Amino acid sequence: MKMDSREIAEIAAAQAAQPRLNLYAGIHKALRAFMADTLLAVGRMDVDDDLELAQTCHRVVELLGFCRSHLGHENRFIHTAMEACAPGTSLKLAREHEEHERDIARLAAGATALLAAPPARRGALAQALYTELAVFVGHNYEHMQVEETEHNAVLWAHYSDAELAEIHNALVATIPPQETMLAMRWMLPFLSPAERAAVLSDMRAHAPAPAFTAVLEAVQPHLTQPEWAKLVRALGLPVAPGQAH
Repeated sequence: MKMDSREIAEIAAAQAAQPRLNLYAGIHKALRAFMADTLLAVGRMDVDDDLELAQTCHRVVELLGFCRSHLGHENRFIHTAMEACAPGTSLKLAREHEEHERDIARLAAGATALLAAPPARRGALAQALYTELAVFVGHNYEHMQVEETEHNAVLWAHYSDAELAEIHNALVATIPPQETMLAMRWMLPFLSPAERAAVLSDMRAHAPAPAFTAVLEAVQPHLTQPEWAKLVRALGLPVAPGQAH
């Protein structure tokens, strides 16, 4: 079943009037930020600085691993939910996921080759990696927009917010701590203040206290002082702005 543009527009209008739970919103902000920042890092990288080269190539590989894991989460939880209520609605983007898997493998190989290359070859390989990563990021930005419109339209038409929350919680429960910390590092600084406070309030209510504290300490360096002050006030933390604990 494919929803036409009129149905999608109607559901989008209803979402604007009475917002629904958006399973894509936060993680897609994280992905956009991580992708953009990594692309910029590759573009300005000094290939004659061995440490900078190694750090940037590691960043690329880390991003690609995060993207691969994200594809798996969407395939297992989001696409399964869509197919259960509206067969065929996830197939187009599922095929794009397969393309992204191939792109990820190619980019990872490019980063590895650059790291191992002799100095004379680094410039050309770095430019090739930058160009291919830029195309990958562009495709992913378009892909995420389709998910946030067409896929959300399907989900909102067939599931209540409570049911969507169950899907989200089941997905999050499968994510290992290290990946969770990476997701929080790239998500929280790039959410709006209200979104950031909501995510951390939910984490404080459901996660162990040490995990909540660890996330706060990890994200604080990536917030401006005004952003941190707003977060402290929103969470009612008994600490002064600029202090982690």
